[in-house]
Amino acid sequence: MNARLPTLVAHRGYAGRYPENTLPAVAAALRAGVSCVEIDVQLTADGVPVLFHDADLSRTTGAAGRITGTAFSALQGLRAGETARLGPRFRATMIPTLAEFAELLRAWPAARAFVELKRESLDAFGIDAVIARVLDVLAPCLDRCILISFDEHALRRARAAGAPRIGWVVGAWDDVQRNIAEALAPDFLFCNHTRLPDHPTPLWPGPWQWAFYEVTDPALALDLARRGAALVETMALDAFTGPPWSLTIADEP
Repeated sequence: MNARLPTLVAHRGYAGRYPENTLPAVAAALRAGVSCVEIDVQLTADGVPVLFHDADLSRTTGAAGRITGTAFSALQGLRAGETARLGPRFRATMIPTLAEFAELLRAWPAARAFVELKRESLDAFGIDAVIARVLDVLAPCLDRCILISFDEHALRRARAAGAPRIGWVVGAWDDVQRNIAEALAPDFLFCNHTRLPDHPTPLWPGPWQWAFYEVTDPALALDLARRGAALVETMALDAFTGPPWSLTIADEP
């Protein structure tokens, strides 16, 4: 069975070679030729949306504390270069604000962004407050941004607040999650490919497009496409430089 080539989504930017959720990682992914990037958003203690995945600061910055308990001014003194994983090359890289990301995205008018609302911030500040801050910052490029989350309640509120498209991240492959998906009817369903049952179980049908993560093997990407995936999310863009993909990996300028 032939299948349409799935669209690549750069997971946290080009996180395989660059510090995740940073402007260099996003820019490198777009320069490589992807049309979609995925980022994670948390709020600082004083309500500034920033690109950050974890609840805790330690893994990527080496500092102690929680992102939601740290003021933005204190974050500016940290670096997110992931020196433990990537060495000193990105030691000056900072945690970017969502506003800085939106400005970068404006320079790539054909690019789309999946913006994940992290549960830690939704729990700390409340769904409505987080959505209001994120939608306000993304307003200049909202038509090219899709809010995604594990939290279906947040997505319902985001849609009601004006988010043009939403994507739900499936937490398990079972009837409970399927019923939620059918009731929510998001534009995209994200799922860890390891949660899929073995062939030939079909994907849940619905109005959504399927996106699977974390896919580092082109053969797996093609297999997922044959099962119905429209998108695959990857940190390993360098695995997709050969046919049928055409990414071009180069060092940053």
